[in-house]
Amino acid sequence: MLGYIFLGIAFGLMLQDAGYHFLWAFAISTVVYAGSMQFVMVTLLSGGASLFYTAIMTLFINGRHIFYGFSFIEKYRNMGKVYPYMVFSLTDETYSVLCRTKIPPEMDEKKVMFGISFFNQCYWITGSVIGGLAGQLITFDSTGIDFSMTALFVAIVVEQWQESKSHVPAIIGFLMSLLFLLAFGADRFILPSLLTSVIILIAARKNLDGKEAKIQDESGISAEE
Repeated sequence: MLGYIFLGIAFGLMLQDAGYHFLWAFAISTVVYAGSMQFVMVTLLSGGASLFYTAIMTLFINGRHIFYGFSFIEKYRNMGKVYPYMVFSLTDETYSVLCRTKIPPEMDEKKVMFGISFFNQCYWITGSVIGGLAGQLITFDSTGIDFSMTALFVAIVVEQWQESKSHVPAIIGFLMSLLFLLAFGADRFILPSLLTSVIILIAARKNLDGKEAKIQDESGISAEE
């Protein structure tokens, strides 16, 4: 909640600084809800970017959702009427929370997953509106405030690194990102690095699953001892 509200405030401030009313912050966070893409959208709106260019930029920036969304296809299909919303509301932070949350057996998994997704968007919308209103009342230099999104991503990576038993997927992702960053530049490295990482992980899945099972077995033995 705190992470999303403060990030939403940063977005609302940037949007207000670009000359847009706080109601635009509410509308964009409700209908678009694209996290980091919303920060880029402020620049695109200010620069008068074409619809085609905006669509291409959105694909390159938020295309990563396609890849990590694969792991939730089966779960989401079984969620009935809320299935479209679950697909729409799957952001980086929501994905991270859903992956690491251990839902007690006595609780309804579908309701818990929907609640996490829904409230995350509510937090984001709330922060966006607060930021838009604050921007109207308080005038200050907002340069660098968009780094708050980067800071949150760093926090997510560190937390998942600490909780994960195997760091191989993270290392592969880092190396592929570095490789394609050097090859294609900061504006075009995300999709090829994600695609390559997914292919490598799928090819090595059996070996990785075997190592993870071995680690879990060893952990279980240690715990018993």
